[in-house]
Amino acid sequence: MIRVGVVDDQAMVRAGLTMILDAEDGIEVVGEAADGHEAITMVAQRTPDVVLMDVRMPGMDGLTATRELLKDDPPLRVIVLTTFDQDDYVYEALRAGASGFLLKSADGDSLVEAVRVVAAGEALLAPQVTRRVIEHFASGTLPAATASAPHEGAANDPAGLEADLSERELEVLQLMARGLSNREIASQLFVSSTTVKTHVSHILSKLGVRDRVQAVVEAYESGLVTPGSADLSS
Repeated sequence: MIRVGVVDDQAMVRAGLTMILDAEDGIEVVGEAADGHEAITMVAQRTPDVVLMDVRMPGMDGLTATRELLKDDPPLRVIVLTTFDQDDYVYEALRAGASGFLLKSADGDSLVEAVRVVAAGEALLAPQVTRRVIEHFASGTLPAATASAPHEGAANDPAGLEADLSERELEVLQLMARGLSNREIASQLFVSSTTVKTHVSHILSKLGVRDRVQAVVEAYESGLVTPGSADLSS
């Protein structure tokens, strides 16, 4: 059973998300919260596996709550609920350790799939959000607050990171940085999805990051992946 916590300052939104998730086999909403402070208390008391986290809330916002919840690298996974006009929040959530992003306009099936994917230990970005994040990384137009402070643990040593990765692992990382899924990478490289999953696991271990989202951040911030090597037009 996947235990889920729902955090949003709007009661109707929480009720809607809860109704969708509770209707699914193998998923149970175990707690709700209206702001970041309540979210921290709820997680401590109800121990969900996945938290759906709104960004803009009174009191403690979703980004601050996400940082607090994930600061000691617990098994908890956070999916940030976002909208198209919140790119700066997405970048900050990446550094906070969020494992997934979902547009608030997503349908019920996408919501359920996101929870299942993230609960299984994978990272998830809605395709539309993925492309915008990557385009900003590639173009160098990161928001000032984000660009000025590399996330904790960033190596900033592309030569060192590249030496740690095999040629195939570097190739896989570059495709990850374009937002491709394991299945899409497997198709492009003419290998099995299982092989790609193994490469991704090795990449995460060598970079010292928790999931593929963090790997992409590390790759761009260190300069290991550049706009040319992760061409968005192909």
